[in-house]
Amino acid sequence: MATREVGVPRPRRIRGFADRWPFRRKLNLLVGVPLTVVAALLAYLIADQTAQSRNASDAARLVRESVEVATLVDRLAAEHQQAVLLSVRHEAAQGSAPSSAAYRTAQSLVNTQIERVRDAFGDRLPETEAQALRTVEGLSSLRETVEQGYLPADNIDPAYTHASQGLIDGLQLDRNPDLATTFTGNLLDSLLRAGAAHSAFETGVFSASTGDSNALIEFIGAIGAYDEYTHQSERFARFATEAQSGTLDGIKYTHAQTTISRQYAELQIDPGAVQAESPAEVRRSLAEALDSYGAYRDQAKTRLAITTSLIDQIADQADSASETAALRALVLLGVALFGFALWLVLTMLVRRSVVHPVQALTSAARQVALVAERELARVADDDAEDDGPPRLGELPVMARDEIGELAGAFNQVQTTAVALLERQVLSRRNTAEMFGNVGRRVSNLTTRQLSLIDAVERGETDPALLERLYSIDHIAVRLRRNADSLMLLAGIHEAVLDTGPLALTNVVRASLGQIEGYQRVELRARTEVVVEPEVIGDLTLMVAELLENAVSFSPEGRPVEVTVADGEHGSAVIVVADHGLGMSPERLDEENARLIRRERLDLVPTKVLGLFVVGTLARRWEIAVALSRTPGGGVTAEVTVPSSLLVTGSTTGSLATAALAAVAGGTGAKESGGTKADDAGRAAAATGPVSSAATLSAPVSG
Repeated sequence: MATREVGVPRPRRIRGFADRWPFRRKLNLLVGVPLTVVAALLAYLIADQTAQSRNASDAARLVRESVEVATLVDRLAAEHQQAVLLSVRHEAAQGSAPSSAAYRTAQSLVNTQIERVRDAFGDRLPETEAQALRTVEGLSSLRETVEQGYLPADNIDPAYTHASQGLIDGLQLDRNPDLATTFTGNLLDSLLRAGAAHSAFETGVFSASTGDSNALIEFIGAIGAYDEYTHQSERFARFATEAQSGTLDGIKYTHAQTTISRQYAELQIDPGAVQAESPAEVRRSLAEALDSYGAYRDQAKTRLAITTSLIDQIADQADSASETAALRALVLLGVALFGFALWLVLTMLVRRSVVHPVQALTSAARQVALVAERELARVADDDAEDDGPPRLGELPVMARDEIGELAGAFNQVQTTAVALLERQVLSRRNTAEMFGNVGRRVSNLTTRQLSLIDAVERGETDPALLERLYSIDHIAVRLRRNADSLMLLAGIHEAVLDTGPLALTNVVRASLGQIEGYQRVELRARTEVVVEPEVIGDLTLMVAELLENAVSFSPEGRPVEVTVADGEHGSAVIVVADHGLGMSPERLDEENARLIRRERLDLVPTKVLGLFVVGTLARRWEIAVALSRTPGGGVTAEVTVPSSLLVTGSTTGSLATAALAAVAGGTGAKESGGTKADDAGRAAAATGPVSSAATLSAPVSG
C-alpha cells in the first residue's frame, strides 16, 4: 500500500533544511538563539565595563607616574635658571671665573630625577618619553659651554625649553586611548603644560631682570610663556572641576608670585630699558635679581606642590572611575548570571513540558513501529509458521493538548492499518489455499495419468507408438513438476519417504527427466555421494528448475553443462552452466539476494519463477545456491549440498557400486539403439520415487 502527501507545499531550500532537523534541535534553536544573543550583548557590556575599569586603572597608574615627570620638568627649569644666572655672572665677572657649584648641583638633581622617572615607569616607559630623557641627557655639551664662559640666553633658552616640552610631549597624554574616555589625558596634559609654561615665565622674568645683553629677548619670551600659561589654564578649566581650577589658580596668588609679578610689571613699563648698557649696570641688575631669587625658588616649590596635588586628585579620580567600572561590571555580571540562570530554569521547564511528551510519543511510536515491523516481517515471511493476524500495541494518550490529539490520530491510523493487514493476510491465505488445491488436484491427475501411460507402455511393442507415448509421458512429468512448484508456492510440503538413499548423480538424472530439451544437457559425474531419502524429492525439483532455466535461456545449439563433484567439508556440489545471454551484474546480485532472503512471491514478484522455488527449497534444507556469470556468456548456478544431507559410511560405497553397475548397463542399452534408454531418467521421475535401474540408464560423460 502506497501513501501520498495531500496539501503539502514543496519545501523551500531553507525551510527544507530546517525540516530535516529533529524536534528537540528546533526547540533548542528557538530558545538558544535569543539566549545566545542576549548572552553576547551582556558579555559585550561586561567586557566593555571591564575594559573601562582596566583602562582607568592604567590611567591612574600613568597619572601617578607622571608626578616624576612634573618634578623633572621643575628640576630642569631650575637648572635653566642656574644656567642663565651663571652665564650672566660670566658676563659681569671682573677677572676670576664665577663658581658653577650651584649649576652642577642643579644638573645632579636633574640626572637623579631622570633615573627616578625610568624607575617609576619601568618597562612601560613610552619610547617617545625615553627619547625625551635622552635629549635631556644630551644637554651635556651645552652645560660645558655655559660653565666655560658667557653664552647668550637666546642660545640657552631653546635647548632647555625644547627639552621640557619634549618631556611632556613624550607622555602623549592627549593621544592615549586609555585616558581619552574620561578626558584624563587632556586634563593632565594641560596641567603639566601650564606648570611648564609658568616655569618658563618665571625663568624669562628672572633672566630679563639680570639686564644682560639678551634681556629684551628674555622679556619677550616671558610674555609668550605667560600667554601659554593662560591658554593651558583655560584648557585645564574646561576638563577640571571648579575646585581643581581654583587650586591651579593658587599659583598666581602666592607671596613669591607677588614679587615676580611686580618685577614683570616693572619690565613692562619700559621694555627698552631692560637691557643694561655697561658691565657695571649688569652687575647692579644681577645683584638686584639675586636678591629676589629666593622668591623664584619658593614659587617653584609652591607650583610643584600644587601640580603634584592636582595630579594626585586626577589619579584618585581615575582610581574611582576604575573602581566604579569594575563594580558596574560585577553588578552587571551578577545580574546577567542571575537572569541567565532564571531564564535557563524557565526554559528547561517549558522545554521539558513540550519535549518529554513528544519524546514519550516518539518512544511509543518507535515501539509500535518495531512491533509493526516484526508483524510485517512475520506476515511477509514465506517460511513463517504463524499465519495469524498482526498484533500491534496501542499508543498511550499522555496529554489532552495537540500531542494527545496526535497520539489519538496515530492510534486511529494504526487500527485502520491493522484491519487492512488482517484483510491482506486473509486474502493471501485464501489465495494460497486455492493455489494449493489446484496444485494438488493437478498433481493427483498427472500421477494417475502417468500410471496409465506406464501400463500402456509395458504392453506396447511398436517403436513409433512407444516414442509418442514417451513424449506424452515426459509432458506429464513436467506438468507434475509444475504442480509440485505450485503447491510449494502455496506453502504445502508433502514429503515422500517410500525410497531409500539415492546417488546424487541419479538425482540429477531424475531432474533431467522433468524438463524439456534434456538432450542438450551434458552430465559429468565426479563423485559417488548418496543423498538422504527425505531430501530427494525437493532436491530433484530444485535441480530441475535450474536445468529448466538453463535450457530455456540458452541457444538451441549450445549444450548445458552439469557437473557433480565433491565439495569442502564433506559436501557435494552441483554446477549447472549455460551459455546464453546471461544476466546483468545488478540482476545477478538481486537474484542471489532473493535466493537467501525470506519473502513472499505475492509481495516481491520475480520474472524467474523457478529461482523463487529454488530459493524456498534452499532455505528449507540449508542448501547454498549461488548464481554467477559463465565465462563467455551465460549463467552458472552452483548448488552446495551440505554433508548433513548426504549418506556416509559403508552404505555409500555399496550404493555407489550399484550405481556404477547400472550406469554401465544403461550405457549399453543406449548403444544398442533403443530410444527408451534416452528417456529412462524422465520415465523414472514420472513414477514418483526414482528407481536405480531407471535413472542410471541416462547417459553420463566425464
